[in-house]
Amino acid sequence: MAINLQKSQSINLTKEVPGLNHIFVGLGWDESSGQPIDCDVSVFMLNDSHKIPTEGHFVFFNNLTSACGSVQHQGDNLTGEGDGDDESIFIKLSEVDSRVEQMIFVVTIHEAEQKGQHFGLLENAFIRVYNQDNNEEVCMYSLEEDFDGYDSVQIGRIYREGSSWAFEAMGSPFAGGLGALVELYHG
Repeated sequence: MAINLQKSQSINLTKEVPGLNHIFVGLGWDESSGQPIDCDVSVFMLNDSHKIPTEGHFVFFNNLTSACGSVQHQGDNLTGEGDGDDESIFIKLSEVDSRVEQMIFVVTIHEAEQKGQHFGLLENAFIRVYNQDNNEEVCMYSLEEDFDGYDSVQIGRIYREGSSWAFEAMGSPFAGGLGALVELYHG
């Protein structure tokens, strides 16, 4: 049975599911404004200095596979229509570059400033982690806060905890779009 996390809570994925290696991270949202909103999921693979080791450690709609091949974005969903996961990422934990200490999952609204859009126009945003081998959900975090005025959210992260992998529900909003985080995490 999946564990529902609250903001700032974490779970040791390796202890919860011994032998876990192939995971699927699904992210979803619904628009509540009646206008289409294009959200994009990105993954920042960070080293112990909180920077991406190389350009290939930033996975997004224009770079769907990490340099080490361990993280594979399944493509951009331009509308978020339908139930379930709107965008998804496959990760093979055993192949994650040894320099990577954490992977931060970010959802940004594409062209938010030009379109006058923000997270207050979205509802039911979530991130969930599945065991890809048996398709069982391990944990889930649903955003409950109102992020009115913000165009981006660091929604969760997977990080090394000794020889294990853990997941933390973040829910940290920010403004400035994807460019602000690229600037922050660029090596």
